[in-house]
Amino acid sequence: MEYGFTQKLFGYFYHNSCMKQAKAQNLSLDSKSIKGEYKAVLERADDIGKSHLMSSYCMGAYFIALNRKTSLSPEECFSLYKDGLYNNKLFHMVIGNADSYLDEKKLPGRKKWSEESHLRRYKNDWVLDIIEGGPNDDFVLGYDYHNCGICNLCRDEGCFELAKYLCRMDYVLADMMGMKLTRTQTLAENGAYCDFRYGRKSQ
Repeated sequence: MEYGFTQKLFGYFYHNSCMKQAKAQNLSLDSKSIKGEYKAVLERADDIGKSHLMSSYCMGAYFIALNRKTSLSPEECFSLYKDGLYNNKLFHMVIGNADSYLDEKKLPGRKKWSEESHLRRYKNDWVLDIIEGGPNDDFVLGYDYHNCGICNLCRDEGCFELAKYLCRMDYVLADMMGMKLTRTQTLAENGAYCDFRYGRKSQ
């Protein structure tokens, strides 16, 4: 795919977060090598168009690069990534909170996204169904993902085993936004699909 402005921007953001965290932990990492591998992974990657989840695709590419160009284990890379994002104040501002994410006004746009995803214009892009929480449910918004860009990218790169670590990042992001995430299966761990259910922490 094209390594354009959007991919560079997300890469800068993730790299900056991880390098600041590495410095705080007194880790000596080859910054240039990691950035170079991130670019190479995306240039090899199948295009996903103007995907709603381009940031996640780039997050996956950076995680692959971090694993390849450091001596850290996947678990250590996950911890570095997680802590780096937690400590990035700008990231907290960008992702918003439960009220903004669960706003009912966004539902029509999400349903349109779901409908378009089933056209499968790009084989590596996400395919999903939107699940609305009812009055007797303990969630507000749900997604059933039938195709996952991160799983596809990791599989294409010969490192499918890394995808499950990015799945764990979903819980990190939900927590940062003041939401609870419930999930019983993921494609990364051979589930039939990924069943995300989001609610407010107080629910």
